[in-house]
Amino acid sequence: MGQKVLVTGGAGYIGSHVTKKLLAQGFEVVVYDNLMTGFREAIPAGALFVQGDVRNYRLLSETMQTYKIEAVIHFAAKLLVGESVIDPYSYYDNNVGGSLTLATACRDNNVKKIVFSSTAAVYGDANAASGGLVNEDSITEPLNPYGQTKLMAEQIFKDGHVAHDLNYMILRYFNVAGASLDGSNGQRTKMPTHLIKIAAQVALSERPNLQVYGTDYNTPDGTCIRDYIHVEDLADLHVLALQHMNMGGGPEIINAGYGRGFSVFDVVNTIKRVSAHDFEVILSGRRPGDAAVLIADSTKAKKILDWNPKRNDLELICRSAVEWEMRMLRLIPFITEPAALNNRSTIL
Repeated sequence: MGQKVLVTGGAGYIGSHVTKKLLAQGFEVVVYDNLMTGFREAIPAGALFVQGDVRNYRLLSETMQTYKIEAVIHFAAKLLVGESVIDPYSYYDNNVGGSLTLATACRDNNVKKIVFSSTAAVYGDANAASGGLVNEDSITEPLNPYGQTKLMAEQIFKDGHVAHDLNYMILRYFNVAGASLDGSNGQRTKMPTHLIKIAAQVALSERPNLQVYGTDYNTPDGTCIRDYIHVEDLADLHVLALQHMNMGGGPEIINAGYGRGFSVFDVVNTIKRVSAHDFEVILSGRRPGDAAVLIADSTKAKKILDWNPKRNDLELICRSAVEWEMRMLRLIPFITEPAALNNRSTIL
């Protein structure tokens, strides 16, 4: 029998990809998701499913006891930078409150291993002097409540390590994008904010135009520069992080990015090229909370976890995103159909 892993937010974009990787590696997976932004059909066949909110201590604890959970991978969170500026309290409630509830349930049920989905937003713009290249020891000064809540959640798990022997692997994501190369899974978000997905939708006429926020940054073309990581490479990193703890490693904080940045216009031009469609781009002012440049120093991931990303190519990432949108529109067939709604699942 494989190790029993609870994946909070496992019906979401990244969580469902990680769940599939875990199952392929022989882990037994219980997905725990309230389906507010996740999708039941994204959960791979073979995973158990519990519908619940990460702030519900009783249900979390019952789930851990019922399925004899041995480790947790924690994705469940609110994720929108702009929304966090407008409605910060809901982000503190969900992201900080939910992480505290989960950590408490882990303590009370003797679950000693957690992989946490954090974000490069914890760095903010404080590392401009280094050209936006950040390592895990770089200054953390979030520019928005979303980043602040993730940094606070990191501290919860750090304190849990000291007080309760909770081992952790904190993965600070850069800009996750793309879709499964087998065509089975991608970003289903109803109201996406990710540049590559939105640009793919515009290229396929699902949206009338693409807005670019800020063209006066101190970058070569004036637009923000980000480190885009393919979702399957990120999923591989989660499995490696869990295996690292299983072999006695941790705790660690690890950047999840490739170490190379692309501007907004780089992405726009790549989407136009791979989709063979031109589209309207509207230039707008800066959004509050956006850093000019964020690029990962990924040395630690490669050294400690022996991470060897296989999809480090902006064109491949953009093409997979466009093809996923085409599949969602039934313009091309799914290579592998998404998991059926009646996959093996249980709701407490």
